[in-house]
Amino acid sequence: MSELLLNSRPVRKKSVLREYAEALFVALLIAFVIRTFVVQAFKIPSESMVPTLLVGDHLLGNKFAYGIKVPFTDFYIYKGEDPKRGDVVIFEYPNDPSVDYIKRVIGVPGDTIKVVNKQLYVNGEAVREPYIQFIDGDSIRPIRDNFGEVTVPPGKYFMMGDNRDNSEDSRFWGFVDRSAMRAKAWRIYWSWEGFSGKGVSESVRWDRLGMEVK
Repeated sequence: MSELLLNSRPVRKKSVLREYAEALFVALLIAFVIRTFVVQAFKIPSESMVPTLLVGDHLLGNKFAYGIKVPFTDFYIYKGEDPKRGDVVIFEYPNDPSVDYIKRVIGVPGDTIKVVNKQLYVNGEAVREPYIQFIDGDSIRPIRDNFGEVTVPPGKYFMMGDNRDNSEDSRFWGFVDRSAMRAKAWRIYWSWEGFSGKGVSESVRWDRLGMEVK
């Protein structure tokens, strides 16, 4: 009789609050894993990468490209490939690692870099850069328009913005460590001009959604 009573006891159900809490925890855990090991979302806040990237572009960066590190350390679980010239990269700003920057790789370890009257030279060769723009015409300014010659040290990279006359980059604050590379820019998932008197739909740059960053 006692065994019958024991087996007939109703199964206690989880409370609705506990079920929601567990679902939220799992969702946050998945989001943390994706954010840490898979992709990084990044919003373009300035004009330094125009015309490649516009203010208001939201993009995803591929974190697998340059390796996966144990969170809050510089120890790699998976090293990935090294950045190549022409890659658009999200990285830790050398003067404040808590801030993420996005620029293009111009020089890799061992390269010699110089700029003469706005023309970029890598290892003594003039580089054709179809992705850049100049906003000041033919005006020549120290450092920005004439720079170097410098040699990129081992484990370092020389970064520049595509909007050459409106970009603070390695010409001003130096090289970027390989360990500071966080993600390779991948695709734009959202882009809009912001509130400018237009409707929301008219402010969305529909033609940029899904665009590959290159």
